[in-house]
Amino acid sequence: MRLHHSVTAAGFWIGTLLPVVYLPVILAGIDSISRLSLFVGLLALHALALVVGHDYSGSRAR
Repeated sequence: MRLHHSVTAAGFWIGTLLPVVYLPVILAGIDSISRLSLFVGLLALHALALVVGHDYSGSRAR
């Protein structure tokens, strides 16, 4: 059960903080296949993190 809580917490915090990484990628420009792949990969990782971290109990007001 502790591992489940750790994975959920990690998913929540990755999903919360990952959009900060978008800014340098967008500012550098998406002008090649490798940068487009990086951006799409970040979006996929963000979506996965949001799904995994959805049930994190620390994100709800008590």
